Amino acid sequence: MQTASTNIGERMGRSQELSDSKRGPVIGGHLGNKSIRDISWLLNIPRSTVSGIITKWKQLGTTATQPPSGRPRHMTGWGQRMLKRTVRRSHQLSAESIAKDLQTWCGLQMSPTTVCRELHGMGFHGRAAASKPYITKCNAKRRMPWCKARRHWTL
Repeated sequence: MQTASTNIGERMGRSQELSDSKRGPVIGGHLGNKSIRDISWLLNIPRSTVSGIITKWKQLGTTATQPPSGRPRHMTGWGQRMLKRTVRRSHQLSAESIAKDLQTWCGLQMSPTTVCRELHGMGFHGRAAASKPYITKCNAKRRMPWCKARRHWTL
């Protein structure tokens, strides 16, 4: 019989996906009216994993690994590093010019919208400058003495 300390130590952290040869006995134990706890203890697999395998088998009729949902990512890690390097080299490039640069240098074809989305995910955000009121000559004449009077102002 396993002790609680060794059992917990073996199960901590994320592990690799179970092979089909280990999923079969889980279903066999379930069909043999074994409890999830017993199957888990006999095969030394976490209870949540055993429960997930049984639920998947009941819903889909198979325990085979299903393909991931969603569309595959367009940019790889290498492409993201190249994009980040391009933006850090020159902050004021437009998304269109960045997309063209990546096309010519790296052979990565992507739309400016994809470039913006990737940059936003990396933490780069475009900001528009705040609009400032137009300073007229009359206003500039009034401001100059005010600024000179407070040039050496301190707390």
